[in-house]
Amino acid sequence: RRNGIIKKAREISILCEAQVSVVIFSSSGKMSEYCSPAATLPKILERYQQNSGRKLWDAKHESLSAEIDRIKKENDNMQIELRHLKGEDLNSLYPKELIPIEEGLQIGLA
Repeated sequence: RRNGIIKKAREISILCEAQVSVVIFSSSGKMSEYCSPAATLPKILERYQQNSGRKLWDAKHESLSAEIDRIKKENDNMQIELRHLKGEDLNSLYPKELIPIEEGLQIGLA
């Protein structure tokens, strides 16, 4: 039955050009899922939340999500800085941005 439901979800997705997501939990706790190829479950849930007006995530989850986004941005910035210290992607920097890198290298050599 589970496979039949997932097959129907696939068919609806293709025939109706709809974004479909199905999550099934069996009585033993095993999870099965299907999501349309052009969609992701978080995007579908976000869209559901916007259209229905219901909050799926409480404030704690939203603050954790914001913290994750902040840490990802910080990580990206650190990766860029590390590439600069390795001498990569320096052409995109302004002279004022090169001065601290040069000073850091001078301190490292000393």
